[in-house]
Amino acid sequence: MALEISIDRDVCMGSGNCSFWAPGVFDLDDDGIAYVVDVNAAPEDKIVLAAQGCPTQAIKVMTNGEKLV
Repeated sequence: MALEISIDRDVCMGSGNCSFWAPGVFDLDDDGIAYVVDVNAAPEDKIVLAAQGCPTQAIKVMTNGEKLV
């Protein structure tokens, strides 16, 4: 089951919650905006927690066309 992660860079406030919950999957760039480093670096449940913990709901997680978060 392949996850697809997207981040709305216009909505991201750079809290870093995503990289806390799923280290290795997310990081912040030089502008303090989250991006995906490696979708396979953490278990699916940690990635879902990271997306759910985003204060601005900037992260969307999908699998097989179905939205998880």
